[in-house]
Amino acid sequence: MATANVNGVRIHYERSGQGNVPLVLAHGSWTSHHDWDEVAPRLAESFHVVTYDRRGHSRSERPPGQGSVEEDVADLAALIGELGLEPAWVLANSFGASIALRLAAEHAPLLRGVVAHEPPLWGVIADDPALVSLVEEDEEVTALVADRLASGDHEGGARLFIEHELGPGSWSQLPPAFRATMIENAPTFLDEATDPEQFAFDPAWLGGFRQPVMLTTGSESPPTYAGVVSRLAAALPHAEIVRFEGAGHIPHTTHPDEYVERTRDFIRRDGG
Repeated sequence: MATANVNGVRIHYERSGQGNVPLVLAHGSWTSHHDWDEVAPRLAESFHVVTYDRRGHSRSERPPGQGSVEEDVADLAALIGELGLEPAWVLANSFGASIALRLAAEHAPLLRGVVAHEPPLWGVIADDPALVSLVEEDEEVTALVADRLASGDHEGGARLFIEHELGPGSWSQLPPAFRATMIENAPTFLDEATDPEQFAFDPAWLGGFRQPVMLTTGSESPPTYAGVVSRLAAALPHAEIVRFEGAGHIPHTTHPDEYVERTRDFIRRDGG
């Protein structure tokens, strides 16, 4: 098991592939580096792939106290430096995509480019009257999930989150190992949910990021994600939007072949 001491926290990571182009995969909330198991081996055929468990998740250390998205950004920056990957591509999903875009805004020289799927940066669309009710609903559910987690009901909070995202009864249909990972990492989701900066983002922060960015959405995802992606793309000098037809929030799991192909082609075309 490989670990790096990053900002005083032990971070678990794994390397694969023989390619010259480094590609770091940042997972979303609740999960771990195993979230990429469907696509990492295939991406490793073309790139030097690094997957890792974000702080507080699975094999990485969970320090006490309130966590923050800024800590996650600092960890990703330090990991890229510690492993000698700069400049690297970052491929990220959900909250991991929020982290990757903040990294682009704050540490552009570390990056060759970014591929980001559906970052939940609701602050970007807070003024959109067509989407504000959906954002409020999502924030209300997040608050309810946080209440359950704070009471110690980690499984109940995870179940509520999944059934809001995927529909009633969906929790019991998930693989047992995936449910166990979510329960294990529930305290870190509580940190994310109580971080006042979790949804905050100003698209203007990205105005100076000149590297290529592919922003992706799924046709089956709530329209809030497409709204966020559209606003972000408008602020980026070199952005492309890709929509995965028939997919939702986790296309790397549900549509791995297309996800790998789109990612590989974009990176190769734009300097990878």
